Amino acid sequence: MAQNEVLIAGCGEVGSALARRLVADGADVFGLRRRPAGLPAGVRPLAIDLREGAMGGVLPRGVGTLVFSAAADAGDEASYRAVYVEGLRNVIEGLAEVGPGPSRIVFTSSTSVYGQSNGEWVDEKSATDPRGFSGRVMLEAESFVADWARRHSVSGTSLRLGGIYGPGRTRLVDLVRGGRATCSEDAPTWTNRIHVEDAAAAIHHLLRLEDGSGTWIGVDDEPAEQCRVYDWLAARLGVERPRRVPSGAAGPAKDTPNRRCSNRRLRDSGFRFRYPTFREGYAEMIGAGD
Repeated sequence: MAQNEVLIAGCGEVGSALARRLVADGADVFGLRRRPAGLPAGVRPLAIDLREGAMGGVLPRGVGTLVFSAAADAGDEASYRAVYVEGLRNVIEGLAEVGPGPSRIVFTSSTSVYGQSNGEWVDEKSATDPRGFSGRVMLEAESFVADWARRHSVSGTSLRLGGIYGPGRTRLVDLVRGGRATCSEDAPTWTNRIHVEDAAAAIHHLLRLEDGSGTWIGVDDEPAEQCRVYDWLAARLGVERPRRVPSGAAGPAKDTPNRRCSNRRLRDSGFRFRYPTFREGYAEMIGAGD
């Protein structure tokens, strides 16, 4: 990656982990979020709400790389659209107002763009027919990035991340420890995840590739059955394994994700995971007191 100015829009957990890597590379990094206190050392803060609209007067000139890693602050469709579609457009168009615009755009999307729900394997070429609004909004944002990149002859990347976990993201651990996790006797429910540090490292890796454009899947090496994850956590925590319930009582609802995502393209590009499966990531979290 050329040494230039990088703007990370939505500099939260993943964005901050990426920012530390870029600062170490010697890049000039801007971190955009509503409340920028606590950004990593060396990151230049931008206190901006992505949903405010026109940003041409407040964004820095000369940004060569935009990484859009924002997260919606609520789980409804309006909140998703306000950030992932309108916020994304606000930042890209704002950068184009104050300069030539970014020559590289990376959007952190989600595996929710896939609608497969019977344990099928999916990759970057698989059909995208999301069952919920979150996947539809992500696809709309991906299309905007691809269209902008094509029209302006720049590089556009969408990285479809699985479920992000890591320090502070202890929902599964808390469910198992509290005895609230249950497993169905029905067919297995497949899950896909990625540690926050590997998510940031994957973005960093794509930025350094000669051609990291297009669509990529960001998940670890092992899609895992939900109950297998629960049982492993229970053993590590020293608690009873989740109770089994009749088929359908705790199984996936009709629209619940149940697919196995392949990271082959990412691995074939040379990327290697620090946490290749859930075991390495959760073992470290539990050892550190979650």
